[in-house]
Amino acid sequence: MLFNSVEFLIFLPCVCALYFALPYRWRWILLLLASYYFYAAWKPEYLILIVASTAVDYAAGLIMGLTANRRVRIGALLASIGCNFSLLFAFKYYNFFNTSVHQAAQWLGWEYTMPGLDVILPVGISFYTFQTLSYTFEVFKGTHPPERHPGIFALYVAFFPQLVAGPIERSENLLPQFRCNHDFDHGRAIIGLRYILWGLFKKVVVADRLAMFVDPVYNDVAGATSLMLLLATVGFAFQIYCDFSGYSDIAVGSARILGYQLMTNFDRPYFATSIGDFWRRWHISLSTWFRDYVYIPLGGSRVKISRMYLNLLIVFGASGLWHGADWTFVIWGLLHAAYYISSHATRDIRATVVRATGLDKAPRLHHVLQITLTFVLVNIGWVFFRANSVKDASYVLQQMPDLVYYVFSPAAVIRELSALSENASQLAITAGATVLMLVAEHFQSKGGPPRLLTLPVLSLRWAAYAVLAAAIMNFGVVQRIPFIYFQF
Repeated sequence: MLFNSVEFLIFLPCVCALYFALPYRWRWILLLLASYYFYAAWKPEYLILIVASTAVDYAAGLIMGLTANRRVRIGALLASIGCNFSLLFAFKYYNFFNTSVHQAAQWLGWEYTMPGLDVILPVGISFYTFQTLSYTFEVFKGTHPPERHPGIFALYVAFFPQLVAGPIERSENLLPQFRCNHDFDHGRAIIGLRYILWGLFKKVVVADRLAMFVDPVYNDVAGATSLMLLLATVGFAFQIYCDFSGYSDIAVGSARILGYQLMTNFDRPYFATSIGDFWRRWHISLSTWFRDYVYIPLGGSRVKISRMYLNLLIVFGASGLWHGADWTFVIWGLLHAAYYISSHATRDIRATVVRATGLDKAPRLHHVLQITLTFVLVNIGWVFFRANSVKDASYVLQQMPDLVYYVFSPAAVIRELSALSENASQLAITAGATVLMLVAEHFQSKGGPPRLLTLPVLSLRWAAYAVLAAAIMNFGVVQRIPFIYFQF
């Protein structure tokens, strides 16, 4: 079931009404059944994967909570890791590795006949397996007690607002909330509806409209000019942000109405001043997951520089692979590792350059230049993320130097843009919506809905509601386009 569907607009109010009408002791049952129904609306047979992951990790948590024997505890942890990564490998990575081995065997002249698997990638599998793994890691470390109620634990794994695309919640945040009695709160419901309204605007008015321009260009890169490739790349940067953060906003808002507080997953990432800052703002739940369960256990930054750089390569490479079973995603992840390592290695040189050029005496200009450079680097990475193949990504990047031609030939720019004149009104609407989103989020407080929706003057606040609602109904893409991160 998609958030941007009529079914969800019926489903959510019904669940909320039943939730607050039921006695507290039965509410977890309603939420669990609703969550399973929400997921089964896509493909019922894949519920068995969630149930299997839930059962193994619940048992692993109980075993680790019942014994101090380190060997037994490690065995339970390995069973949890093995189960979850086996599911991920079978459904997401087997065909990628099988194809890669086949190509390597062909290049070496070896015979390799292992067949691929004809399976559909289960929606949200990367999210709920990582969420349940974080629970077993915390129980193993002793920082969180095992959950003894199987229904509550199952709800933690399958909670419908964040089941298929996060945020990847930690057990210490979400599990205790399922034991609280949440009465209906009008103010809290208003906050939740603001999140949902803003998330829908970003998804159907910005992201889905940008997709109508970006997808045709990237699906035929050889037939596009360098200017169109540049515009499509920048367009994709805002498409993926509004698509994913829009989902997170709707998830946070839906949970908030019910009384649950989900973590902030985005914090205006395109206002980041460095790659490190970008990853503190983008997909925060995943970034902190890799930091806590991969980077720090590898030694983090408490080791010699060469080892720290290797740790960064491992983390970003794994993060790229988490996003998709393709070499384009691996390269995207390693490219961000290279950015991060270069930034760390050149920090003293850059500080010297800033002082020598006087930028330290012009902090606002320096800030703008940092944001601009970071945005350019992130967009280069998005080329690999969006391209259908490494070959296509390489072709796109090879065309970028040709943009110099457009700098000295405004007539060519006008000529190419005029070729889009039949869609000029649609492009203007999309550009206007994107600018509105950026301006609104520039003044947004961290972790909250845009101030546009919290204006102190009642008439202005309701005018903002009306404008966004009208934009969704009149300019939103009617076709139900799945969220991009559903594929991951």
